Amino acid sequence: MTQQLLNDETQQLLDNEEIVNELDISHLTIEDDTPVDNFQSEKQQRLLVEPLYSSKALPVPFLAAANVGLFYKLNGDPIVPDSMLSLGVQCAEDFFQKRNRSYFVWEFGKVPEVCIEIVLNQEGDELILSRKSRQKGRTTTKKEIYAQIGVRYYVVFDPLERTQGQDEMDGALLRVWSISADGYTELTPPQGIRGVGELVWLNGAGIGLMLWEGQFEEDVARLWLRWCDRNQSHSHRSRTRGQCRIESASTRRSTPRNGN
Repeated sequence: MTQQLLNDETQQLLDNEEIVNELDISHLTIEDDTPVDNFQSEKQQRLLVEPLYSSKALPVPFLAAANVGLFYKLNGDPIVPDSMLSLGVQCAEDFFQKRNRSYFVWEFGKVPEVCIEIVLNQEGDELILSRKSRQKGRTTTKKEIYAQIGVRYYVVFDPLERTQGQDEMDGALLRVWSISADGYTELTPPQGIRGVGELVWLNGAGIGLMLWEGQFEEDVARLWLRWCDRNQSHSHRSRTRGQCRIESASTRRSTPRNGN
């Protein structure tokens, strides 16, 4: 499915190993020193990466990364998900090589299974194009790009409720879409996910996502997006609530509260 939805240029690169070995990527910018949005974004991104490695929740190899360029075509800018998860691959040992420092689809041979966008303002183009992007002549949203290249699951988390229009999150804090032959189909319920403890299971990735309220690296309980395992999924279905089982050393649970 993923391979069928890749654009022609990227598919040709994946199909021809000789081309991959001879690619000139010297013109591509993979580090531009652009800072992360703010403290909340930086912490949330780390919370979506480190626990996967420390908890051993997924079979190795896998690659989880935050704020790393995803290059899906040789001539053009990358898309930069706030977090991504790719199964069956791992980083190369030699970071001195430019080809090993970003996620080049033709190097890894596949797109990530999951790409996550964290909304912090109305300029991110997660679901609709912002006015600024339209003025710059952009024509595709992030959701459309991820669908075009065949990312299996697209996740949007809007903790500050910045994009709540009818064609956007529309009252939800978390929405997830799954790829199909016709593009993305929403995996979350029509109303989305709004309450702490609610989750969505990504069967093709073997892992779930949930809203969690707790302490991460400080003594303040905040709302976070967390990975969860199948046991947590079963407990949710039986209407009991337990601690998210994919933990890092810096997280502590607080008493859940219902969200509306």
